[in-house]
Amino acid sequence: MTGRHRFPGLTENLSPEHRARIERRKVDLREDMALHEVRSALGTSREALAAKLGGDGSAATRMELPADIPVGSLKSLIEEMGGSLEIRARFPQGDVTITHYP
Repeated sequence: MTGRHRFPGLTENLSPEHRARIERRKVDLREDMALHEVRSALGTSREALAAKLGGDGSAATRMELPADIPVGSLKSLIEEMGGSLEIRARFPQGDVTITHYP
């Protein structure tokens, strides 16, 4: 098949520097994801997540929208996806992890 390549073969001839740039970009992309992207990347449907949280799909959709969401709700949502929530404040003097929140 002309013009078609197996995915693993696409990077086999890249320089180590190019591979390192790709790896850094992958890390950057993983660090900055919207909630719906996290859920989707984990292979969880809105309906399945809503069922775990005791609601319907529309409740899960509302929580994924970029709006104000209570920290407790966000924490529950993240934990149902298998993660944990960490809140970090960044200051010129250094970062502080907030450990006590509802």
